[in-house]
Amino acid sequence: MNLYGNVQCSKSSPSQGSSYPKANPKTNITMAEPDLSIIIVSWNTCDILAQCLTSILNEMNRAPHLSAETWVVDNASTDDSIRMLPQQFPWVRSIANRENVGFAQASNQAIRQSVGRYVLLLNPDTEVLPGALQTLVDFLQKHPEAGAVGPLILNPDSTLQSSCNPMPTLWREFWRLMCLDALLPQSIYREENWDRTLAHKVEVIQGNCLLINREVMLDIGLLDERYFMFTEEVDLCYRLLQQGWPVYWLPTARIIHYGGQSTRQVAREMFMELYRSKLLFFRKTQGRWGSVIYKFILLLATLSRLPIGLINAGRQPDGGQRSSLYLELLRGLPSL
Repeated sequence: MNLYGNVQCSKSSPSQGSSYPKANPKTNITMAEPDLSIIIVSWNTCDILAQCLTSILNEMNRAPHLSAETWVVDNASTDDSIRMLPQQFPWVRSIANRENVGFAQASNQAIRQSVGRYVLLLNPDTEVLPGALQTLVDFLQKHPEAGAVGPLILNPDSTLQSSCNPMPTLWREFWRLMCLDALLPQSIYREENWDRTLAHKVEVIQGNCLLINREVMLDIGLLDERYFMFTEEVDLCYRLLQQGWPVYWLPTARIIHYGGQSTRQVAREMFMELYRSKLLFFRKTQGRWGSVIYKFILLLATLSRLPIGLINAGRQPDGGQRSSLYLELLRGLPSL
């Protein structure tokens, strides 16, 4: 699906004479000493990446007092992502990796080379809505005690998408995996009930849009590169809270998140990676026995879900696929 006008992205080289629409040159996006460094890691997301960058360009044109640099780190895409950038978005700085090094390592590559006072981790499958970047930066400027802040996130149909959650604990993971949050929320927040005119202290901001002060990030350390995908933002927020830097959800800043544009291409691998990363988090924060207990929780959850999944395999379109994922998790659990 082409999400950006005439941009055509494919998994083959562009045809002879192909071109991309030119970016509007009237912008305060800058290359020197910006307020904001926007970091985007992309893997085979050419169309949606173009839409994301266009929304950034439009936002910066609306924010005359905010300067920014934008970095795209391409993790060895096979589509036209890296070729599209200099033609369509010449103001974007790009890094082309020869292999997929994962989200954390790719983000750190750009963070180390960027110079903005604030660092924004932004997924390529997002669309920045009017005023969002300025609102986020203004918040950190007015609240120097804050460690990080994230926006309210909307689904493409404008319904609320969860964008923050309590810090994972073994108990909360057990509660979540047993699908008990519907009875009594323990591992989720009820953001739909919160005042959307005020900032709220939270424990974890999801990594699809997270703004952090560069000095704070240098103080607590960059993203842990042992995480290939998932949980790296949980680890970051954990370190922020451990060192006294509160984290905020700011609903007056808003973005749209289309979700899963890269991970759905390798859904089975990413399903395993999700739990591999969670195990790493518990091993880091609670030691060896923390990871052992979490494996036991995963075992209980998998065994409880498999019978239901097998029953629903013929009734629901993805029932069989879900069952096979849990079977693979069960087989791979000892080596995770």
